[in-house]
Formats: sequence, C-alpha cells, structure tokens
Amino acid sequence: MSKNGTPIGSPWTKLSGPNLGYVLEMYDLFIESPESVDEDLGALFKEFGSPSVVNENVADISPVQHVEPNNFEKVLAAVQLADAIRSHGHLAADIYPLNDRPKDFTRMDPSSYGLSEADLLEIPASLLMKNVPSNIQNGLQAIEQLKSFYTDKIAYEFAHIINPQERQWIQSKIESSSMKVAFSKDERKVLLTRLSKIEGFEKFIHRTFVGAKRFSIEGLDTLVVFLDELVRQSENKQTKEILIGMAHRGRLNVLTHVINKPYDMMFADFAHVPNESFLPKDNSLEITTGWYGDVKYHMGATHTAKSGLKVKLAYNPSHLEVVSPIVTGQTRSAQEDTSKTGVPVQNAKAAYSVLIHGDAAFPGQGIVAETFNYSRVRGYQTGGSIHIIANNMIGFTTEYYDSRSTHYSSDTAKGFEVPVIHVNADDVEAVIAVARLAFEYREQFGKDILIDLMGYRRFGHNEMDEPLVTNPTMYHAIHKHPTVRELYSKQLVSDSVLTETEVKKIQSDIQKTMQNSYDQVKELPENKLQDIIIPEVVLNGYPEVQTGVEEETLVKMNAELLSWPAEFAAFAKLEKILKRREEPFKGKGKIDWAHAETLAIGSILQDGNPVRLTGQDAQRGTFAHRHVVLHDEKTGAELVPLHHISGANASFVVYNTPLTESAVLGYEFGYNLENEKALVIWEAQYGDFANMAQVMFDQFISSSRSKWGQKSGLVMLLPHGSEGQGAEHSSARLERYLQMAGENNWTVANLSSAANYFHILRRQAKMLGDETMRPLIIMAPKSLLRHPQVGANVSDLTTGQFETILEQPGLGKQPKKVERILLASGKMAIDLADKVKDGNEFDHLHIIRVEQLYPFPSEKIQAVVERFPNAKEIAWVQEEPQNMGSWTFADPYLRDLAGGKNVRYIGRVKRSSPAEGDGEAHKMEQSRIIAEAVSR
Repeated sequence: MSKNGTPIGSPWTKLSGPNLGYVLEMYDLFIESPESVDEDLGALFKEFGSPSVVNENVADISPVQHVEPNNFEKVLAAVQLADAIRSHGHLAADIYPLNDRPKDFTRMDPSSYGLSEADLLEIPASLLMKNVPSNIQNGLQAIEQLKSFYTDKIAYEFAHIINPQERQWIQSKIESSSMKVAFSKDERKVLLTRLSKIEGFEKFIHRTFVGAKRFSIEGLDTLVVFLDELVRQSENKQTKEILIGMAHRGRLNVLTHVINKPYDMMFADFAHVPNESFLPKDNSLEITTGWYGDVKYHMGATHTAKSGLKVKLAYNPSHLEVVSPIVTGQTRSAQEDTSKTGVPVQNAKAAYSVLIHGDAAFPGQGIVAETFNYSRVRGYQTGGSIHIIANNMIGFTTEYYDSRSTHYSSDTAKGFEVPVIHVNADDVEAVIAVARLAFEYREQFGKDILIDLMGYRRFGHNEMDEPLVTNPTMYHAIHKHPTVRELYSKQLVSDSVLTETEVKKIQSDIQKTMQNSYDQVKELPENKLQDIIIPEVVLNGYPEVQTGVEEETLVKMNAELLSWPAEFAAFAKLEKILKRREEPFKGKGKIDWAHAETLAIGSILQDGNPVRLTGQDAQRGTFAHRHVVLHDEKTGAELVPLHHISGANASFVVYNTPLTESAVLGYEFGYNLENEKALVIWEAQYGDFANMAQVMFDQFISSSRSKWGQKSGLVMLLPHGSEGQGAEHSSARLERYLQMAGENNWTVANLSSAANYFHILRRQAKMLGDETMRPLIIMAPKSLLRHPQVGANVSDLTTGQFETILEQPGLGKQPKKVERILLASGKMAIDLADKVKDGNEFDHLHIIRVEQLYPFPSEKIQAVVERFPNAKEIAWVQEEPQNMGSWTFADPYLRDLAGGKNVRYIGRVKRSSPAEGDGEAHKMEQSRIIAEAVSR
C-alpha cells in the first residue's frame, strides 16, 4: 500500500497530467452514474477507489486527525470492536443459502464497547484499518467497511493462526477489496452457461433415467465452478497435476465437467451399454477398470488438458473420507524426483491435492484429523492441500445438532492452524474469489486451507429417498428455494447482461446437446451379461526370478554401510553392534534379519528402484534392530549410510511416522500408485496396530485392482508372534489377510529365514511397474530378529531366489521312516527347529516351513509329501488359536494334496483372545503344542 492509502498494484499510481485528469473526470461521472462509465474502468473504480491522490511524491492532503488524551479509552474500545468484527464477523455473515440460521451481531455492536457513532466519527480510520481506502474518512466509516467485508457472502476464520505474517496476508486480501472480483459481461455469460450445464446434466439424468442413483450435486453446483477456477490458476502457474479426492456426492458432475468425461460416455454407463466407443480419441481422458468393476459414482479418471495439466479424480468407495490420505500420498509422489541418490527432491508446486469432504463426515471421521496432523510433517507434507467441505447442512437424514459438538463442521481444522473460509454456495462470483484466495494462500505459505462451501442438498441422500419424511422443515424451505442458476440468471437479466430469451436459449441448447449425445447411446445394444474374465497375467501369479547378488557387490556395499566420516560421533555401543556386521563376510556368524534387509535395500537402489520405508520408529526399528539412520551423539546430526553406497541410482528415505496407522498406510498406498517403480514399505510398530488401518486393506489394498484396475506393489511389515507378553501386540491377525486373499491379489508370507526375507524383497522390487506386481504382506518377526536359526550365510544371498517352502535341515533323511509331516510357519517353525536340532530321535518326522501362505504353494508341498510313502498324517502346527492364524485357510489345501493321509491340527483351542495374558501360561501351552507335534 502507498502511504496515502492507495492499494499496492493500483493502476492510478502510474497516472499523471492529462491522463490523471481524465480518470478523475471519469471517476466523478462513475459516482453519479456507474452505468455511464466503461465496464472495465468501472471495475477498477470498484476495486481501487478514487484516483484523487496517488503519486507517492505528493503530500498526503487528507485531513490530519489527532487523538486527544482523554479519547484513548474510546480508541482502545474502537480497536477492540474492529478486531471483534474480524474475529467474529463470520457469526453474522450471509453464508447460509436457506437463511435458516440466526445471525449473531452482538459482538459487533458499538454500544457493547461503550461507543456511539459520534465517538467513532472522531477516531481516525487509520487506527482501525491499515491502508485505508481514500473514500474512508473516519472510524465510523471504517467500522461499516469492515462489517461489509466480514459479514457478506464470504466469512473468514483466521485469528487462530499463530504466524502473524499469515494473518496479515489474509487480512490485507480481505480489506484491500481483492475479494470483490469484477467480471466482464462476457465472463458472466460464460459463468451462467457453466451453471446451466451443471444443473442441466443433473436434470437430464433425473428425467431420462428415472430412479437411478446419481448422488446429485444440486445445491452445491458451484463446487464445479470452484474447481474450474483452480484449474485456471494452475494452468497459469504451470502446475503439472491436480489430484482430487471426494466421496460420491456430486462426483458424476465433477467427472463430467472437470475431468471432461463426455456426456455420451456417462449416459452409456446409465443405459448399461458399452462406452468405449465414446472415449476421446485424443488420449485426453484415461480411465482404468478391473474385471469386477464398481458403481459409476466410485470411479475415477484422469484428464490431460491441452496445457499439459493433469487433473486426476481418485477412485474411492463409499467410505467417504478414507481417500484423503491416499490422494495426499499420490501428491507427494507426483512432487518428488526419485531418480538420484539421497533424499528425493521435492517440488511442492508441481502438484497439489484438492480434498472434498462431506459436512457430516469431516468432523465425524478421525482420519480427517490424522490427515491434517501430518500435513506439515517432513515425510508427509505436500506444500498444502486445498480442502473443500461440500456442505449440504445434513448427513443422510441426520441434522447438524445430532452430527457434531462444534459450531461449524469445519472446526476440526482450526486446531491445525488452518484458515477457514466460509462461502455462500449461491454466490457464484464469491465462490470464484474464494478459489483464487485458496490457490494464492497455498502458493504463498505452503499450507493447507479449508473452504466451507455452504449450500444444501436438493433431494434426499439418493434420488429415491423422500427427505420430507425425516427433515420436513429443511426440505419445505429447499423446495421453495431457487437454484443457483436461477438466481444468477435473474441477476444477469437485472443487470442487462442477458435477456430472458437468451437465458432460455442457453438452457435449451444445452439440453439439445445432451439429447443428441443420448440419442447416440440409444443406438447401441445393452451390455450382455458375460463371465468375468480375470487377466491371465494375474492368474499366472509370480514369475520365477533370480534374486541373488554377487558376493563382491555385497562385500563392497557392506563395507560402505559401516564407514562414516571420522568427525561423525556415532553412539559407541551402537557402533560396536553395527561393526559386527563385518563378521559374516569373514566367515564368522550369520547375517540377521535387519542386516539382510539393509543389504536387500542397498541392492534394490543399485538396480534403480527408489525405496521409501516408513513406520512408527522405523528408523531405529521397534525392536532396536534396524538403525538405518545414525545420530551424532554430540550434535544430533543424522547420517544415512544407504545414501553413500556406490552404484546406487535411486533415492532412499526412511521416516518415523506420526502415531497413526490408517492415514499413514493410505498415504503409502497412494504414493506407490503414483510411482509404481518405488519400493514402498510400511512397517506397523506391532502387527495388531494394523487393526486401525483395516479399511485400507479391505477397500483399497486388497481389491483396488479387481475394482478399478489399479496396481500396487506396497509392502507391509506386520510384527507377529506370541512371546508370552499378553494378548496385545502378539498377533498381527494373519487370518484377516488370508481371508481376503483371492485371485492372486497379494502375497501373504510368514518367514523364518533372513535369506528368504532378502530374496522376497528383491523379488518384489523386480516386479514393480510390471503387470505381475501386487502388494506383499509379511508377518515380520520379533524375537526371531536375532535368532541364529533365522540368520543367513553370505552364500544364501548370492545365489537362488525366494523359496515358498523350506525343509527343516537334518530331518527326512530316511524317507521310509517318516510317519508324520509337520507344516508350520514363522516363529512356530523356529520353535520346532529348536526342538529337533540336536536330536536323532526324530526320524519319524519331517518339517516343512511354509514361508508363503498365499498364494498357497500346494504343488511344492505335495512334491515333498510324495517323497514319504509311509507318512500317515499331515499336521498343521501354529501358535495362534485354532480359529485364528493360518489353519482354517490351509486346511482345504492340505486335504486336497494329502492323498488319503490324515490331516490334523496341533495348536491352541479356539479362543476369543489371541494370546495368554501370563508369560508362564504361554510357555506351558507352547511346550505342550511342541511336545504333541514331535511325539511319536
């Protein structure tokens, strides 16, 4: 701002002489008769006020105003009043389209502060506002101006933000009149046409496909206009990607008008006819689908604009808010260059996410707070998301007073210092102004911002509901309320921008366009019911891949991992522990689980795949086993040895995550969707922590390919095993992942070998980006992390591949004597190995360690079983209760391959809790199981 009150960027500052005289003359004419001045010039007068004194070299000629000493209390009261308007103006703002909520002006009444109009007239406006417009002469006018800014169709909440620069920036935007966007006649015509398409699309479907669910946008039509403006701003800034997450409300309209799915494709979906022939031939639209598919209002798509901007709408089931972390994960991945060693290079302005929430779900579902919580954490920040609450003022049939304990549905966001802007969805021009503000704020501060788009829902939850049954007061008001298109068309007619006839022609032309599209659809035959065909590449499972690494490579890498600068003061005890990793390469000791993992990751980086490893305490490892990030004992500086191995040509990061599972796992899934070549590993602190992320496994990780054609190679490490420490943190609930296993949708492994862990990670990496890729779930060990029976020799890593089964060394040497074949996995396999390792009295036994539970290795097990012709029984041994773990999953497979042999279960009985609460009871039961398993 200039010192005379002219806003920064004012066009008047460059005027002088005759030009200034002309503009002054036009301004006087504008004050008398606005319509007699050119529209564009009038818009400038509205935005920047009088051009009367603009030159910085000219003395300020406005009257000097002084504050008398006895007026200090009045001035303080006036300042408090002004601040109250800024802080609480939203309570009195005109933001409810139905005008069905009371407005609270109590905090803005001058008398409440002991002020009269006469008092305010004597107070300089400059004490109440910065950069006072030239038309504001005193405190009374300043207060009225502030009220007009803060109680109109847009309302602001930003007093809770700690950073003063952010508050001042927002305040200056509001009080410089930049939120009053001036549109030309042509721009307003375009806006009405857009609203007519948005409304017309819904009405056409309502009329043509009677009773079909579409979860209409009507009542929040300007959501599309908001997104349109974000697209325009993004193209101006050469943004590469916008990633949108939303639930089903309004989704079809967004798909059609923002993602540019053609009308005929959409109508084909409703008419149940093939839509492939309507796919744009210019490759501007990308849609994937699985063999099972999904309902149309869960589907996503990607539009590539002529500018190169990609706009992606994420696939999402009806779990409303769960898509938010997935989209933010995709966004971070889109922002990162992972092609070089070290930490990925992030460009937060290359892409951003737009998260569209429901007003009932936003405060109701905890994953929203989880997503906000990591929004400025280094491993998860994306430079700010633009959040929109598509506020219908109702949740299904539940009124707001039964839905939350806060004033606004948006209040959750304020705890994270997120500015909240409420806007009346019936004011299309205000909505555009808010969209611009949101985009600029993110660009300026790299933080989340929340827009509460306040509208209503014209019909019931779906188009077959009758909302008058449950919400009669609201819906009687809605039935009388004109649509935003009707309101805007009346405004344009009143302003002589269009005539009634022209408005009707816009509508009829749009309906003709839609009818022509539907006429093409009607010519196609309906889809015939066909057998579901699963792609052969999926049914074929994993390819056989060699995953050994040359010994010379491992030796060199290991030495580099154990070398750090002399000035780096590693913790002495830890340094000794890590230096022991030299011994296996000298023929002493074995490579334990964490050591094998580090070598696998290093080799994967050398192969060119970036690696992202995250989890609670993942840098150290929950069980103090990993230590891939070292800390200088004196300075706290970090050192990541994997950043310094030779031959690596991809990035590596490991992040300790916030104490959350659902949002973080969703984020990692999204990251991998966007970057299929990245090996993304999420480690639960304990396996049962994954309970909190069950929706991610159920709705996305296990089934996204069959529903939506989305491939993921995400790895999940779930520490698992009964150690006598009680029911919690014993079981990763293995049975759940086996229950969801089908169509080779993922791999479930319970390993007993560090070498197999090395090879399965390398196998997973080799399939990334390929049609054979799929998620990998590993029941990770706890006590086995350092167990000698689990350790590997160097030679185990230099040759071979991942083995789905392992045979117990030392057993089965006399095949005809074997009477019982035991099958076990994970910790139970090692407990059995400990029992039989020193004795020769177990020639009646053979033990198969089932390393991969799904896909179940039936053929390999059968080949082993057939080597023992006298075996009478096959027994499955597990530590989990009978109704948990892998027994019920393995049982039918074993009966198919048993060849008449008895199949039995050895383990704990069926229980409601996964483990004993007392350590001694655990030992007693575990001993019983092992004794029963090895007995003759």
